[in-house]
Amino acid sequence: MKAKDIRNLNDSELNTKLANLKEELFNLRFQHATGQLDNPLKIKEVKRDYARVKTVLRERELEARA
Repeated sequence: MKAKDIRNLNDSELNTKLANLKEELFNLRFQHATGQLDNPLKIKEVKRDYARVKTVLRERELEARA
């Protein structure tokens, strides 16, 4: 997911997306530990998307303070 797409979402959608990504990352790590994960690069993609969402939320928080 691109940062531009993430910025188009509102705060409640971002929080929902964040929760979904966190759950997906947990499941991917669990699959990786048990040897059931087909594409280990998916973990990297999900971690980056999670970080992008957190970054956008933080940017909005800082803008609200200013």
